[in-house]
Amino acid sequence: MVLGFSIALIIFSLLMVLLVLLHKGKGGGLSDMFGGGAMSAGGGSAVAERNLDRITIIVGVGWFACIMILGLVLKYKS
Repeated sequence: MVLGFSIALIIFSLLMVLLVLLHKGKGGGLSDMFGGGAMSAGGGSAVAERNLDRITIIVGVGWFACIMILGLVLKYKS
């Protein structure tokens, strides 16, 4: 059970990193420093950005739940 939740946590963590990096930069941060500002000026679909927000929230909730369950399993295992 611990192994399964550990693997799920790794997968959720990698998905979170990928999804956060896919978001469009809002300006003034590291995205502008490394040339992301020129790409964000081209625009993008608001629907796609909203869907990406929703998917990121769902994966974030799964990531948080996985951490909580893994912590409880490890606490009550011994």
